Amino acid sequence: MNRLIYPFLLFGITHIAIAQSKPADTIVVKIGNASKMVLTINDRRDLETMKYYNFQALISDLIKRLEEKDSLRTAKPADAYLQPLEKTESISTETRTAESAPTITTDITWSHRYRDNNRRSKRTYQSWNFDLGTNNYLQGGNFVDGSNSAYTVRPWGSWYVGLNSIQRTRLANKLFVEWGAGVSWYNFKFQNDNLRVFKTPDEVTFVEDSRGFNAVKSKLTATYINASLVPVLDFGGNRRKPSLVDGYNGASSLRVGAGVYAGYRIASYTKFVYDDGGDNRRDRDNDNYYLNNLRYGVRVQVGFDDVDFFFNYDLNDLFIANRGPQLNAFSFGVTF
Repeated sequence: MNRLIYPFLLFGITHIAIAQSKPADTIVVKIGNASKMVLTINDRRDLETMKYYNFQALISDLIKRLEEKDSLRTAKPADAYLQPLEKTESISTETRTAESAPTITTDITWSHRYRDNNRRSKRTYQSWNFDLGTNNYLQGGNFVDGSNSAYTVRPWGSWYVGLNSIQRTRLANKLFVEWGAGVSWYNFKFQNDNLRVFKTPDEVTFVEDSRGFNAVKSKLTATYINASLVPVLDFGGNRRKPSLVDGYNGASSLRVGAGVYAGYRIASYTKFVYDDGGDNRRDRDNDNYYLNNLRYGVRVQVGFDDVDFFFNYDLNDLFIANRGPQLNAFSFGVTF
């Protein structure tokens, strides 16, 4: 490490020789037991330039050159180390404002913004988020449970699942926009386990199975790929969207958001599970069942710490007009 001091001593001595008419400010940094780094400031306006120097990269390159017995030049031009920093370091120093002034030992905190080659300063963070909840639908703004409709669903077992890649971009101090894409599944588990869903040339029908088996489960599943855009007001101003993997970088905070989404159906099927003499059998049929290919709606979310609660409501009908019941699907649950 003794060799590391020579280029800095040369740098300091050169600047002292130039500044004959004005005493220089000198910073002496102790290194180990017997080494020092000397930094001489002849023009205080240069302090602003120093704030944007990546000294960590500079010193690393100097050490490398010293180990190669080349102490007179760095690995890069000086301009290569002018990068904004985001780091605060505290070092123990000895400071002198002139040659005749006494030496004062103090702690100087260097606060400078930087951007190194491995981690760039950015306003957008990405996270993988998992939606887990339940889904149902409304008919004419009302639940279908009270009307004793054949297609009434069970709240427990009608799971809504979504996996999304979300980008979180800061727009203002506490205002963010979360945008991204993912895949989701509607699972409508019918209250009547003996219910079958069939597609006729004209419409989708809901009828009971007439074979006399002991029915176990009947459901309709639809899979969509989706895109979403949700402005979020985060009262804590945290940059990073909470996720199962990396959580928050910052204090806990309340956040609320409301936005829109749109999706495209990529698969749908019905499953009927029944007991046939002690054996569980499954009838699975893949078809579109006159489901709308497109879905679009509004999303509201409220979060605290690393969990968000969400509510999605489809503004368009679940089925094609005049091909099935007029239903608007919705889902709600938690986001990890």
